[in-house]
This record gives sequence, structure tokens and C-alpha cells, in this order.
Amino acid sequence: MGNTSLANPAPLGLMGFGMTTILLNLHNAGFFPMDVTILAMGIFYGGLAQIFAGLMEYKKNNTFGVTAFTSYGCFWLTLVAILLMPKMGLADAANGHFLGAYLGLWGVFTLFMFFGTLTGPRMLQFVFLSLTVLFALLCIGHLVDSESIVRIAGWVGIVCGASAFYLAMGEVLNEQHGRTILPIGEHR
Repeated sequence: MGNTSLANPAPLGLMGFGMTTILLNLHNAGFFPMDVTILAMGIFYGGLAQIFAGLMEYKKNNTFGVTAFTSYGCFWLTLVAILLMPKMGLADAANGHFLGAYLGLWGVFTLFMFFGTLTGPRMLQFVFLSLTVLFALLCIGHLVDSESIVRIAGWVGIVCGASAFYLAMGEVLNEQHGRTILPIGEHR
């Protein structure tokens, strides 16, 4: 007889998303240059760990989790590819305005996913709402060539990533202790 209870993969996906989002947006806010730290996190934690979490959500029959974690894991992998492929001589550098369109499409996707959070914890709603705002600001910043809008987006991204980090730790600690340690706004 097999194990009928499966672990919750969401904290893994949320941490992969949250920590990588914080690092990238420390760059966007102007604190650090783009470097290997962000790229490595984008491949392995933001990318692969989220894809693994998404596949584990499949086993739990969670369509939202599969779609969110697998998609955002692929987002990180494509973003790293967009940044690295030109340096490897495999493609020309991305057009800034077209990169804005790419980010805008992710914003539309995220807005629809936000609507899927409305029956979930308030903190999950906040993660997706702040991510929608982040993508909108990044899209606009790239479309109008505004470094100041991208810097503002960086601050929103730090908050967004921190909220995902908090939600992940809330899910882990609350489950581990069998009571609310970190409130996540459970929907009743």
C-alpha cells in the first residue's frame, strides 16, 4: 500500500519564484548589476525548482499549481536564455521594445492567474496582484525606454518576491506546527 498523502510542493515553487524575483529586482531597482548570481538562480531555482514543483502539483491534481509553477519556471529559463544567447553568439540582443511586449504578455497571463487566486489565501492574491503590477511596469518601462519606471518596478518586484517568500514559509511553518505561525489570510 502506497503513501496516500503527498507533501505540499507549493512552498518549493514559491521559494524558487520569490528568491529569484527578489534578486532580479534588486538589479532592476539599481542596487546591483546583472550578473551570474541572478542568471544561476534563474536557471536552477526560479526555473528548474518551479518546474519540479509544477510537476508535483500535477500529482496532487492541482491545475492552478501546475500552470503557475511550470509557466513561471519556464519564464525564468526563457529570460535567462534571452540574456545569455546573444553573449554566446547564438542570437542578436533582444530589442528593448520587443522585450516590453514579452513582459506584457506575461502580465496578461499573470492577471488571469490572479483571478484564479480569489478563492485562495489573501497572501497568494497579493503575490499575483503585485506580480501583475510588476509585469505592467516592466512592460511600460521597456516600451517607453524609461529607466525610472524600471527602477520603480524593481521596488514592486522586491515586495512581490518577499510576499512569495513569506507565503512559502507560512505554508511550511503552519503545516509543521499544526497551527498558524505566520498568518497567510486563509480564505474561509
